[in-house]
Amino acid sequence: MSWKPYALDEKARQLVKNALEGDKGIKEASKQAFKESYKMRETVVYGLERFWGEAKRHDESSALAKYWKATWDVLAEILEKTEVKLPKHSKVAAMADELWKLPREDQQIALAVLTQLCDCMVWWTQRYKNDAKK
Repeated sequence: MSWKPYALDEKARQLVKNALEGDKGIKEASKQAFKESYKMRETVVYGLERFWGEAKRHDESSALAKYWKATWDVLAEILEKTEVKLPKHSKVAAMADELWKLPREDQQIALAVLTQLCDCMVWWTQRYKNDAKK
């Protein structure tokens, strides 16, 4: 397999920027969502099903849930280009089962891409942190 750019850094930058700008006027909620990239990076080590499930843990209308879901959607979009298809379910048990049924190689690819995406998001969070204080 040859190396192909998937614009992870640009997608990460856009996710972080959207989290920062998403709740203008509600600064605390915005800051909370903005800082969530650190938690995302920590959650990667627990697997795809746990990462996906974090959006469900938060109230669906909250900035946090939207940020986690947007990150998952970007991951799925990137992986489609590699022919790794992530399942789409709204039920936690069904989604966890389907994620565990993915071929081992697909799971490893998905986790590697997710790790790098989250690393990029942490980097952009650091760059934008002064803007978040305003």
